[in-house]
Amino acid sequence: MSDMGSAAPATLTHCTVLLNEAVAALKLRPEGVYVDCTFGRGGHSRLILSQLGAAGRLIAFDKDPAAIAEADTLNDPRFTIVHHGFATFSAALDQLGVGQVDGVLMDLGISSPQIDEGARGFSFRFDAPLDMRMDTTRGETAAEWLARADEADLREVIKTYGEERFAKQIAAAIVATRAEVPLTTTGELSRLVAKHVHTREKGQDPATRTFQAIRIFINRELDELTAVLPQIIPRLTEGGRIAVISFHSLEDRIVKNFLRDAATTDTFPSWVPVRAADLPAAPIALEGKAQRASAAEVKANPRARSAIMRVATRTAGEWVAQP
Repeated sequence: MSDMGSAAPATLTHCTVLLNEAVAALKLRPEGVYVDCTFGRGGHSRLILSQLGAAGRLIAFDKDPAAIAEADTLNDPRFTIVHHGFATFSAALDQLGVGQVDGVLMDLGISSPQIDEGARGFSFRFDAPLDMRMDTTRGETAAEWLARADEADLREVIKTYGEERFAKQIAAAIVATRAEVPLTTTGELSRLVAKHVHTREKGQDPATRTFQAIRIFINRELDELTAVLPQIIPRLTEGGRIAVISFHSLEDRIVKNFLRDAATTDTFPSWVPVRAADLPAAPIALEGKAQRASAAEVKANPRARSAIMRVATRTAGEWVAQP
């Protein structure tokens, strides 16, 4: 996911990572129907629309009201924005009367404007209310969760989603501190964490992993990713593509494992007399190796350094949903 430790820019801008590469990976058909699961500030969506014909269609999802406001400025009859997380993928397409789609793009993580707008509470670089919700119109804030979660849950979230080795100490400190005074700002949490992270990774603030963990938990980011991937494959037309850009190892692991499993046909022990030609076709085929941002892109936009894109194509193979 995007780094929260670099210096804030003078204005709230967003550089779309792997912009041309991701759109090219979809192999757009001018009359096709496409889905951008993470509109953000519209970089990928705008490029897709520029390559679609009059009969083409693009549906985008986003939870962030600021992203929805940006989407509303497009004023393009081929474009529809859905103010929900992408876990509602199938239900939203049904409601829009859309059956099959020709491609799906996912640009996971958090956008630069969300980080750089201090009031959102995503970053320890600003002393602001502890919100961290991508959708500020619904759900529990980080401050509300920190006020009620028991120590075991705090420890598990920080350890699992932040891969923070000092999770036990941080969780205990949060519980002890809130008994005296509630944690309500990013500055308060950042200072508390810094006291209990005893070794620092080069170039990384001691609060990075804890903030990341709480944000992922509050927004159910990994749960939603796990929920949407099985919805996408059966919706793709044969030859349609899915391209997923991840920014964190936890996200990429989910994507990598799902695509690998979906691209693998049933296997049998070597002694079973089954010919390869008799095996059922896998529902997707992987497209080359995972792709990373170029050195030039990383130099221009350091937040691209952790980006990794995986692409797969829908085949004629039958999709069988896992129980």
